[in-house]
Amino acid sequence: MAEQSDVTLDRDNSEEPKIKTERREGEPTGAFKGASWTALLIGVLAYLIGLFNATMQLNEKGYYFAVLVFGLYAAVSLQKVVRDKEEGYPVTTIYYGISWFAIVIAILLMAIGLYNAGSIILSEKGFYAMAFTLSLFSAITVQKNVRDTQKARNE
Repeated sequence: MAEQSDVTLDRDNSEEPKIKTERREGEPTGAFKGASWTALLIGVLAYLIGLFNATMQLNEKGYYFAVLVFGLYAAVSLQKVVRDKEEGYPVTTIYYGISWFAIVIAILLMAIGLYNAGSIILSEKGFYAMAFTLSLFSAITVQKNVRDTQKARNE
């Protein structure tokens, strides 16, 4: 299998060479990959810093941390199983169903936890909800980018 060059020099219409980055077919751009990783880090770090600084009890902090970890895993698992099914890879019905069930449960646990949290003011509830949502969405995007990049490099 021949390797593609990642960098070429472009000397058209200028005296100084310009470096152009070539992507493989189907590979996400570096900017999109970077934005996805940045969003994931911002979402998770903001959520964790918020938990660290919260005045809630340690068992409540543990609950919200566990919901975040569960939600991230469920989101990545769902993205993978949906993509596998779409691309014709064998996916068992039970795993497909469990993946959907897990993401729904993670979102419900977050929503119910925030709704019933009497010690958290409304703006903090919104902060946790938005950081959780950003984290889930960006985890899906990062997983998709990793898969697309790997697929493009294997072809």
